[in-house]
Amino acid sequence: MKFTAFERAKQGTGASRRLRITGRTPGIVYGGTAEPILIEIDHNALWHAIKKEAFHGSILEMELGGTEHKVLLRDLQMHPYKQQVQHIDFQRVEARTRMTVKVPVHYSGEEESPAVKTENCLVTHVLTEMTVSCFPADIPDFIAVDLIGLTKGKSLHVKDIVLPKGVKSVVKGQVNPVMVSVTPIVEEVEAAPEVAVDPKDAKGGKGKAGAKPAAAGAKPAAKPAAKK
Repeated sequence: MKFTAFERAKQGTGASRRLRITGRTPGIVYGGTAEPILIEIDHNALWHAIKKEAFHGSILEMELGGTEHKVLLRDLQMHPYKQQVQHIDFQRVEARTRMTVKVPVHYSGEEESPAVKTENCLVTHVLTEMTVSCFPADIPDFIAVDLIGLTKGKSLHVKDIVLPKGVKSVVKGQVNPVMVSVTPIVEEVEAAPEVAVDPKDAKGGKGKAGAKPAAAGAKPAAKPAAKK
């Protein structure tokens, strides 16, 4: 995927603010043996580019000053509530340098799996991307994961995935994170409808309306003493 960038001379908060007003996004290119380069990109073109999956996980061809550079997107800072890219960072790609990148995961086959088709389970995609380590030439566009073998009570973990040649998963903080979980769907039982009871029926048709029944275990009221 290609895009065009331009060098910028000024830096700082004020300069970046004025740049955004003109419809440009400030950025930087770093890495490798060369010095970091301050760049600016047309915001409208960048806004359309970031909506494409390839812009986030594959090697990009950046044209800068008539020269093509191979780079990877490293950071994207968005405005808190506006549809605006505040700043963007790219890293230079060198052929013999192993890189750590995030690659999208594409799932398929879950509708045909026993878990969904016959065992009434809910399949949840816990991870939508994987962090991998490989040389630039080996960076995959995406990781394909077939879920047709999922069954009830069996989740899918990172170490269960067969990665392309030369690609290794990078796991931080967890030994073997869950990629896909399988949860049985519990069907709710409908409660029986309430039936209105006539007060007379509740009292067996005896007694005054509105009279309260005696509490269980209550002693009968004492009879008044006879007059002498």
